[in-house]
Amino acid sequence: MWIVYALLAAVFASLTAIFAKIGIENVNSNLAVAIRTVIVLIMAWGIVFATGRHAELQTIGQKSWVFLILSGAATGISWLFYYKALQTGEASKVVPIDKLSVVITMVLAFVILRETIDAKSIIGGILIAVGVLILAL
Repeated sequence: MWIVYALLAAVFASLTAIFAKIGIENVNSNLAVAIRTVIVLIMAWGIVFATGRHAELQTIGQKSWVFLILSGAATGISWLFYYKALQTGEASKVVPIDKLSVVITMVLAFVILRETIDAKSIIGGILIAVGVLILAL
């Protein structure tokens, strides 16, 4: 089932870029991120409360809180740079460069999380990086 979720995430990420590019015309990119964030916040908390998961807040450990907060900060910073890039560049060039995050994540997962990396992953990462360069140039 994770493949279906991943494909849906890719479709909605694509729509995010297209909608954002249209929406940020004549709008400050930081203001656009703030608006987007409010919508995401409302949707996420709505789902949490609708499914009754808000009671689980008390069970989250300190380490999880720290890393969830760091993840949120990284997301916010990423969105600010992404929207600025979308505002000043072409979506068809910005989005592929943003997807270098796949390669960067593979490297960080190997270094920080000690995940194993095999030849297939290395070749795939190289192909993604080369593809990004070709699309961005």
